[in-house]
Amino acid sequence: MMITVTDLVDSLGAGFLRTVVAAGDAEVHDVALAEPGDAVGQPGELVLGVGVADRAGAVALLERAARAAAGGVVLKGPFAGDPQVARAARELAGPALVELQPHTSWAHVVWLLRGVIDRASAPDTSRLGSPGPHVDLFALADTAAEIIDAPVTVEDAQSRVLAYSARQDTTDPARVSTIVGRRVPPETLTHFRAGGVFRRLARSSDPIWTPAGPDGTLPRLIIPVRAGGEWLGSIWAVVRSPVPPERIRELSDVASVLALHLLRLRAEAGIARRVSTGRLRVTLREGAATGTGPGAASALPAGPWRVVAFGSPDGTDVRRQLDLWESVALRFGWHQPLLTDLDGLLFGLVVERPRGRRPVTAGGMADAGAGTLDWLRHVLREVHAHDPGLYAATGCTARSPDQLPRATAEAGELHRLIGAGRLPLPGRTGLVLMEDAWDTVVVERATAAVGIDAGLLGGPLAALRAHDEEHGTPYRATLAAWLDHFGDPQSAARLLRIHPNTLRYRLRKLDEVAPVDLSSPRVRLALRLQLTAMGEGPRPAGH
Repeated sequence: MMITVTDLVDSLGAGFLRTVVAAGDAEVHDVALAEPGDAVGQPGELVLGVGVADRAGAVALLERAARAAAGGVVLKGPFAGDPQVARAARELAGPALVELQPHTSWAHVVWLLRGVIDRASAPDTSRLGSPGPHVDLFALADTAAEIIDAPVTVEDAQSRVLAYSARQDTTDPARVSTIVGRRVPPETLTHFRAGGVFRRLARSSDPIWTPAGPDGTLPRLIIPVRAGGEWLGSIWAVVRSPVPPERIRELSDVASVLALHLLRLRAEAGIARRVSTGRLRVTLREGAATGTGPGAASALPAGPWRVVAFGSPDGTDVRRQLDLWESVALRFGWHQPLLTDLDGLLFGLVVERPRGRRPVTAGGMADAGAGTLDWLRHVLREVHAHDPGLYAATGCTARSPDQLPRATAEAGELHRLIGAGRLPLPGRTGLVLMEDAWDTVVVERATAAVGIDAGLLGGPLAALRAHDEEHGTPYRATLAAWLDHFGDPQSAARLLRIHPNTLRYRLRKLDEVAPVDLSSPRVRLALRLQLTAMGEGPRPAGH
C-alpha cells in the first residue's frame, strides 16, 4: 500500500521534516537525489534537492519535479521557507514542498526515508525480531556496552525498553525487572523522577550520572538521544565507577546514530498505523469486495463484529479523536486497535464474543478480551468516570464482512441522532446499541421519508397548521398529545396541563377545522409521522 507525502512527513515528526506546501494525496514510492540540471526521475518519487544553492535553483527543481509528476521536493533552509519558492510550489499545484531541518545529513535522510518507504510497502513484516532497525538497536546497545565496559539498555521517551546489551547478569534487580517487563518498574521510575532525571533528559543533551539508590539500585550513566531538539529516548548504563570523558564522547556519537534509528522506528509505527487505518476504512466502506490485496477483509480478526462510532459532545476534530481513542485503547491493553476515520466520524471494529467464551493464547494464558464488545463496555465505564461526555454507538452485529458497510452506516446513524439531540446521551455505560434504540431509528427514518418540506399530501395537517398560525390555536400540539396517549384523555390532558374537558373541546373544534377519521390506525400512524416531521415530537413524561 502506497503512502502519501503527508503521512511520511507526519510520521517522522516536525523535528526532522516539515510540510511547507501540501499537495493533496500525492503518493511516494521511492527517493531520488537531484543535482542542479539533472533530469528528475519518475512519478511518485520524493526528490531531495541536494545540490540546490539558491532560490532560482529551488524553483527550477520544483518545475522539473512537477513535469515528472514527482510526489514532493525536499529542500533545506533557507530555500524551503523562501516565500517566492513557496509561491511557485502553490502555483504548480504539486509536488509538495517539504523542509528538511538544518544540520541534517543528506545521507541520513536517504537511509531513513528509504527504510520507511520500503517497510510501508510490506507493513506486515515490520514486527519485532524481523530484519530492520530493531535488530540494529541491539547491535548498537552492544557497541555502547563495549565502549564503557558496562551493561546498557536503550529506552524510548516513555521508559519502554527497546534493546539491551549482553552481560545483564551483572546488573541490579531494577535492571532485571526492566528487561523482563520491557518497561522500567514504577518504583524505579519514582526514584529517578525524584532525582530530576527525566526533567533533565527532556531539556538537555548533557550526560547524566545518578548515584546508587534504594533496594540495591546501582549508579547509572544516562545519555539522552535527541534529534532536531526533540527527546526521543536514552541510553542507560549501569556503572560502578566514573566513566572517562573520552568514553562519554564516544557514547554520545552512538546516541546520534541511535536517534536516526528511533526516528525510523517511530516513522514505521506511524506508517503502519496509517496503513492499518486505510485498510479498515476500505473494509468498512466496501466489505469483502475482493478478499485479496491490502484492503482485504481477510486481515480482520475472527467475527462476528460490531462497528463502533465514537463521539464527544464538544465535536472534537476526528484526527484528535483518533489519537485520543488510540491512546485509551493502548492503555487498556488493546495493542493493535482497529480504528479509522470515515466520512468525518471515528469508527472502530470490535469482536462480539459470546459470553463466557475465553480463548486461550499460545502461551496458555486466558485472553483478557481486549478489542471485544465486553472490553469496550468496561473501558467506557472507566473513561466515563473522568470524561462523561465521551460515548460510543454500535450498529447491529455483522456476521460476515459483506455486512460491515451496513453496520457502519447504522453506527454512524446512531451517532448523528445523538449529536442532533434525537437520542439521549448514554448514561453511566457510555454505550448505545442499535438493539436499544431501534424504535427511535425506525421513527426517524420514517419521518425523514415523509418529506414534510414537499407538502402535506392533502392531509388535514395543512388546514390545522394554517388555523394555528392565523388564530394562535394549539390544535397540532393537542392532536400530537392525543395520539401519544390514544384511549387515555386523562394522560393526554395531563401532558398538556389542561383539564380533560378542555382536551375534548379542542378535539371537537379541530375536527370542525379539518375533519379526520381518528379511528383508523393507518391514519393515526400517518398523522403522527407528519407531526413529528413538523416538530411536534413525543414529549417525555412529566414535561
